Amino acid sequence: MSISDPKPHEFPVSAVILAGGRATRMGGEDKGWVPLAGRPLVEHVLERLRPQVDELLINANRNQARYRQLAPVIEDGNHDFLGPLAGMQAGLAAARHDWVLFVPCDGPGLPRDLMRRFRAALTPEAGLLPELVVAHDGQHLQPVVALLHKSLLPSLQQALAEGERKIACWFGRHRMAVVHFADQPDAFINLNDPRELSAYEARLLAENAPLAGGMRS
Repeated sequence: MSISDPKPHEFPVSAVILAGGRATRMGGEDKGWVPLAGRPLVEHVLERLRPQVDELLINANRNQARYRQLAPVIEDGNHDFLGPLAGMQAGLAAARHDWVLFVPCDGPGLPRDLMRRFRAALTPEAGLLPELVVAHDGQHLQPVVALLHKSLLPSLQQALAEGERKIACWFGRHRMAVVHFADQPDAFINLNDPRELSAYEARLLAENAPLAGGMRS
């Protein structure tokens, strides 16, 4: 599909779960495997993504064999933990499809209609489609939840070679559409440390308790 295609709503999408960070605030533990309500965080993310995309990949720099039991794994190509942009570069290079969705491994509340709304944002302006689509939670941009076209790979490779590590700075060089999810305030909650994880888990258990209670005979 050409990036200037004016009817982009029926195209396959690859998804890459970004699990290649150091997770220093989580004590250095691989965040994808941190348990939440009895399941690893990465499994919560996979459950949300599978119905929305055509290919799933995991970007991981450790525990690759374990991740490989869930989906194909791609590395950054280095072990310096260069951040999300390095994972995006690896994902764009490895993905089978022209459009590639990126999400973090610690986002268990991702919208179930994420791709539907991202697709709707791909409308041409001056005959050209956006090169990337980014989520916004109503207050802040969420740059690690983004849909990128594979044609951005050379630009990203150059940016990384020049030392760029800030996603927003690199995004700002390209045609970008922003999709607002203010109606889903918890969609992009990031569980960066044990305190945040415990608080979110307690909320989940409290929300599910009435349902479980009503099922008792």
